[in-house]
Amino acid sequence: METAILNDASLKTPAFILDEAALQANLERFAEIRSESGCMVLYSIKALPLQYLIELMKNRVDGFSVSSLFEAQLANELLESEETELHLTSPGLRAEEMPQIGRQVSHLSFNSLTQMEHFHELTENCSIGLRINPKISCLNDRRYDPCRGHSKLGIDINVLEQFNLPSYVQGLHFHNSFGGLDFNCLQRTLDRLWPFLEKHYQQIKWLNLGGGYMYAQIDQLQPFFALLNRLQQELGFQVYIEPGKSFVQGAGYLAATVIDRFVSDGKIVAVLDSSVNHHPEVFEYQTPATLWGRETGGYSVIFAGSTCLAGDIFGEFQLAEVPEIGERVVFSDVAAYSLVKANRFNGYNLPNVYSRQNEQLRLLKQYDYQDYLRLWRLDEHE
Repeated sequence: METAILNDASLKTPAFILDEAALQANLERFAEIRSESGCMVLYSIKALPLQYLIELMKNRVDGFSVSSLFEAQLANELLESEETELHLTSPGLRAEEMPQIGRQVSHLSFNSLTQMEHFHELTENCSIGLRINPKISCLNDRRYDPCRGHSKLGIDINVLEQFNLPSYVQGLHFHNSFGGLDFNCLQRTLDRLWPFLEKHYQQIKWLNLGGGYMYAQIDQLQPFFALLNRLQQELGFQVYIEPGKSFVQGAGYLAATVIDRFVSDGKIVAVLDSSVNHHPEVFEYQTPATLWGRETGGYSVIFAGSTCLAGDIFGEFQLAEVPEIGERVVFSDVAAYSLVKANRFNGYNLPNVYSRQNEQLRLLKQYDYQDYLRLWRLDEHE
């Protein structure tokens, strides 16, 4: 993301930029994990279901993880391969969609015993699994904790231990980590589940450990490899992981332009032609935005979005120079979940989407008024 790129006249802000070199580095990391552990790696496309990214990955991963019929249809349309596995789990399965889902996916983990009983006969082409709630919480924020009290995500392990698994159940799935920087949560979870796994090891063929671990930030992977080797050697399971954010971590940028600047209550406010609605983790997760490529110093500058939401603020930064109107500002690490959650509040357009390869930008997607109009125009029925 050199200065020459940021000054490239072809770049129209606001813009998402995906750095292919960083994506390739992440893919190489997972190639190492596959080689060392023997696990199968699925990309959870909910993080960024962009055609460009799926096509880049499709020959570099073992399959894809989806959570809805539309995601499954998108993956199948882009993959065009019967050999690529497609795993689905969701608490929102609908009766009218089940015949299509049964044809679209290779593995289906039911989220509840109720939905398994109602729908398993409609999924004869799938390897059927169950999502487990291991009752091991690894998060302090209940909004994102799958094991919170009264959770909707997965079958309570205490209930499942008293249940006779039907013979058609071939796999198990759990996901209770979020942003994990070590494997302590996974170790605790497997310790809790091990008696159940041992009891059913002759029936169960595969185990999906879910996602939520930041593999690129974890230097020591040997504890992870040891856990997976034990699962595969002692119980004979095929083990899957389904990272999402880890595949695109460090590969996405949001570029914006300063369109106004003034002083408010003694502090400099720089208004951008973007919004935290284009970087939802800042507002939703309260994750501090990371400003890229500017030296720190003695000037305090608040970068604000251009909507009328009072809290549309990227943050306050200490800078060596105050940016002028017309200058570009770049935030890093925005690839995961930004595009799928970005919105058009106030009628502002979504950012253009670019890829960056060999110092060159390529426009992948742009939006216009017709895209906005299609959201709100009423369909005409004669």
